[in-house]
Amino acid sequence: MATDRDAVLEAAVGVLSRRPTAHLDEIARAAGISRATLHRLFPGRDALIHEIGLLSLQRFATALDTAAVEQGDAQAALRRLVDAAVPDAMLCAFLAGENQLYESNEVNDLWDVQIERLHALFLRGQREGTFRIELSAAWLSEAFFDLVAGIGWAIQDGRLAPRDAAFSLAELFLGGALRRPDAPVGAPPTHSTSDRKPETDTP
Repeated sequence: MATDRDAVLEAAVGVLSRRPTAHLDEIARAAGISRATLHRLFPGRDALIHEIGLLSLQRFATALDTAAVEQGDAQAALRRLVDAAVPDAMLCAFLAGENQLYESNEVNDLWDVQIERLHALFLRGQREGTFRIELSAAWLSEAFFDLVAGIGWAIQDGRLAPRDAAFSLAELFLGGALRRPDAPVGAPPTHSTSDRKPETDTP
C-alpha cells in the first residue's frame, strides 16, 4: 500500500503533468495537505521532482520484478510487464517528460539498471526468434518505455479508458516488434545498450 508520502507524490504528478509550472500551493491542495506540510515533506520544488523520479523508477523496478522478465518465454514476459506497468503509466510519463531528473546521478544510475533489464528481455526474445532482429534491442526498449508513457498521458487526457490500456499497449507494440513468420531467424544486431535518457515532451 502506498505511504502518505507516496500519495502526495502521485498527486503532484497529476498536477505537474498537466501544468509543469504549477505552484506548490496548487500541488498541496491536490494532495489534500497544507503548503507547510508539503514543505516539511519536500523542502523545495527540486526535491519534490527528484522524489517523484525516484518513486517512478522504484515502481517500474517493481513492475519488472512482478513480471519476472528474466523468466520464461519473452513474449509472455512482455505481456506480464505490460499488465504490471500500466497502473503506474503516469509515473513513466513523468520520467519521460521531466529532463531535470537526469541531472541527478542517483536517478541516472537507477534508470540505467531498469532499462538494462528491459534491454536484456528484448535481446533474449531476439535470440529466441520472438522479436525482430533488424530492430536493435536498445531501440525496442526505448520504444516500449515511451509507449507506456504515452498510455499514461492518454489515460489522463481521457483519450483512452484505463480498462483498455494494457490491451492497447500490448497489441500496438507487439504488432511491430514480433518477428514475421517469413523472416529469417538469426543473431540480433550487435548494438550496445543505449544510454539515452527519456526526452519525450508531454503532449
